[in-house]
Amino acid sequence: MAGTRRADARRQQRKRRAIGVGVAVAAVALAGATAGWFVVDTLQRSGDEPAPAAQSTPTPAAQTPTPEPLTAAQELLSTTDDPDACAVSFAGDGVDIAPVLETQGALYASLPIPTRDGQVFAGWYDTAEDAASLSIPGRLNGADAVSCEARERTVHAAWMTPDANVAAGTRIPILMYHQFTTKPEGESGWLRGNFAYVGDWEAHLAYISEQQFYLPTWPELSAFIDGRLFLPDHSVIVTDDDADPTWLELAVPLVEKYRVMTTSFVITTNGPGPDLTPYVLKRSHTHDMHTAGENGQGRIVNWTHDEIVADLETSASVLGGTTEVLAYPFGHYDEAAKQAVADAGFEMARTIEQGYVSIGTDKLALPCVRVDYGMTVDDLKKSIG
Repeated sequence: MAGTRRADARRQQRKRRAIGVGVAVAAVALAGATAGWFVVDTLQRSGDEPAPAAQSTPTPAAQTPTPEPLTAAQELLSTTDDPDACAVSFAGDGVDIAPVLETQGALYASLPIPTRDGQVFAGWYDTAEDAASLSIPGRLNGADAVSCEARERTVHAAWMTPDANVAAGTRIPILMYHQFTTKPEGESGWLRGNFAYVGDWEAHLAYISEQQFYLPTWPELSAFIDGRLFLPDHSVIVTDDDADPTWLELAVPLVEKYRVMTTSFVITTNGPGPDLTPYVLKRSHTHDMHTAGENGQGRIVNWTHDEIVADLETSASVLGGTTEVLAYPFGHYDEAAKQAVADAGFEMARTIEQGYVSIGTDKLALPCVRVDYGMTVDDLKKSIG
């Protein structure tokens, strides 16, 4: 019996374990089913509802760079289409001058002569180093051709004290030529001395060029006389009277060859004459006063004040209005003539009197160095250094 009860008990135990296992399996299955339903439902809901839009960081718009402002020189160049235009800027102590337009290859036409309290202007130079040393080869003026890089260039100012300017003791020779000849032996007749041998003329120009003489303009000479501008003692001004055919045919081609600026004093009754080279400046030798008056001297010391003024105004008009300087016909003048010259608007007048121009020289009685036939380079050296 006891064995039977133990067997029954074991059967009941196995049955209860089987039922427990079944219940556990069912519970697991139910839990799995529930979880599966939740996952499916979630996926279905995720498919039905739109996903929130992605938040992107905006890309900043590319900014247009601010252009560099134009310099004063660039603004000036923007006003012209001339490919040869050159904007010249000015640098140096006490210099506040707007750039100017020049033309490459032409002679400088617009270099100013500035002023400064307690100082004398000593010129424009190619570099700051040239300005500091007052280098004559580096000094620029209206006798020089304009050269530029990329249509721009800068010139540099130099200054000195008034005492230093006076102490320099500069004397400026104004050479005076007349006619020219191809004959080494010269011309005959009473005007023989007027005719320079063209071989000597070329030697003179070559010497002036090779020795790098400074060639002042007439406005520079005027400022020098006033004490406002320093000129080096190694300076010379070259002039010719009358614009004779021999000047035009024999002398001017050599001026162009050596590029030594000269002044031709023209008697304008026959017009201004041809423009053969920019290195020849045409200035007045009066219009119709290169003729003897009643007393045998030139009309300029015979005519009335009004007649002289009218003649000089006509002459200036023929030459484009320039009134920087004139040459007295035959070298004749007096105080009345000087007054008429001033009243006609002329600033300076050259005589035939021998001498040199210094600070304080009478602007209406400029002396000169006459060049006669037979004057060699050695003779020229004695006169101009």
